[in-house]
Amino acid sequence: MGIYLVSVGAQEWFGEEEDGRGDVAAALNEELGRRGLAPLTSVPEESEFTRVSGTAFEEKLVPPMDGFVALCRAHLSRAEEELLLGWTVLVPLSLDEEIELPVESAYDLTTTVAGAPQVLALAQRLAAAVELPSDEIPATSDNLELTSWFLDGQAKGTAASRPGRWGDDLDAAFYVAVYLRAAQHSIRRGCPIVYS
Repeated sequence: MGIYLVSVGAQEWFGEEEDGRGDVAAALNEELGRRGLAPLTSVPEESEFTRVSGTAFEEKLVPPMDGFVALCRAHLSRAEEELLLGWTVLVPLSLDEEIELPVESAYDLTTTVAGAPQVLALAQRLAAAVELPSDEIPATSDNLELTSWFLDGQAKGTAASRPGRWGDDLDAAFYVAVYLRAAQHSIRRGCPIVYS
């Protein structure tokens, strides 16, 4: 159990089945059209049988977030913090502002959609602020790679050999890495990322 951040393939995104997000996809496209923006009509399919490294995103949000929230408050405006932490669906579209949809999500009565390019820019600022060693942390997150890297000890070893501000609070660094990699994955693969 717990909260996961996962990518969504075409079947789930456009699907009508119980666990599908077709209602979110339809409501988002309707709102994008109302704003004069192009709809999100193409999402790659994701299958556990054809999955290769880098085609899926899955991380478990395990560590406490207190240090990460404090980091956000120190380096982001209130509006930027809300953008980074307030979404329930991240899409590979550039959005000037979040879109709130009247569709119930797993954790709220509405669904809040944010653009991955905007979230990426904020995560990159936090990564620079803590000197996150992006070349050392896993580049893909198919199967809890970041979660394992940070929680199973490899991050501590890397922090000892490559010290920096990121090593002062590994829990905060974990969330910086997760939001950074989630936004990068959404843009690279052209897929939504959701809390599950």
